[in-house]
Amino acid sequence: MKKQTLLFVIALSSLITAFGQKKSNGTVYIEHPAIETVQAMNKAFVAGDSSKVASYLADDFKAWNGVGLATKPKGEDKASFAGSAKVWNDVLDYFSITQTKGAYPDAIEYKKDNDEDVVWVQNWEDIKGVHKKTGVKVNMPLHRLFILNKNNKIQAIINYTNESIFDEIGASFVNRTNGTIYNHHDNINTIRKGMYAFENLDLDKCLSYYSDDATFHSIHNQVGDSTPKSEIKALWEQFLENFEIVSIDMIGYPDYLEYEMGEGREVLSWWNYHLIRKSDKKEITVPMHFSNSFDADGKITSEMIYYSRALLSAK
Repeated sequence: MKKQTLLFVIALSSLITAFGQKKSNGTVYIEHPAIETVQAMNKAFVAGDSSKVASYLADDFKAWNGVGLATKPKGEDKASFAGSAKVWNDVLDYFSITQTKGAYPDAIEYKKDNDEDVVWVQNWEDIKGVHKKTGVKVNMPLHRLFILNKNNKIQAIINYTNESIFDEIGASFVNRTNGTIYNHHDNINTIRKGMYAFENLDLDKCLSYYSDDATFHSIHNQVGDSTPKSEIKALWEQFLENFEIVSIDMIGYPDYLEYEMGEGREVLSWWNYHLIRKSDKKEITVPMHFSNSFDADGKITSEMIYYSRALLSAK
């Protein structure tokens, strides 16, 4: 009994200590004049009204990149930030700054170390638009911290976002190559050999050109769905139970794209499948487009097929 009493006292003491460690350091508001100021500034910014944006900023305003690498960043001053409102409006179509779905701004009045009575507003937003020159789509989440002084002017903004989209915009201002296109290559030979093995019902030989972890995709699959190599042969056999292959003919010629970025390897090919539907002996021609990815060893790692399923069942 003494042991149980001692354990209870220790547990109770720990619980009291845990609750005793809590200490308030201010108040969080869901409605506050500071939030209204931030929202009004955003509205003016999206409208490209630099003068109105400036009216919400303190004279000593600074904007900072919260994920920047500079050890002593100077920050962006009032004139530059206000002027950027017009720049954003000029370079983006459909420009908007909206509240992230499910999120809302908080205004925080801290007690400790807040001699100047500033208010912090933290917000989660989405910036959207289409760059007018390059056509690059801008759709990025943005977390911002605003510091407002006792006169309800925005004194500082700290931005947290992934700015890699701006690298894509910058790179799109000039013409750049991204590898080589071949009209003859051993990977093209592999596609032809595999296709004609299928035409001759040699499914095992056809499969030999694919890597063990190859995946098979169709335009009719749900996004993200694929069939592994271990299951594709059964689907091919099912297809051959329903259709007789008269011939498979190449349309034009395949292209082999060897990319610099990511070291991608892709063969694009176009074919006419001349078939007889076994159920009613109807002759059908189905155009098909294949996009096949290759590894460095010349094995097919992924296959995507584009075709009209309606043609297979047409009356």
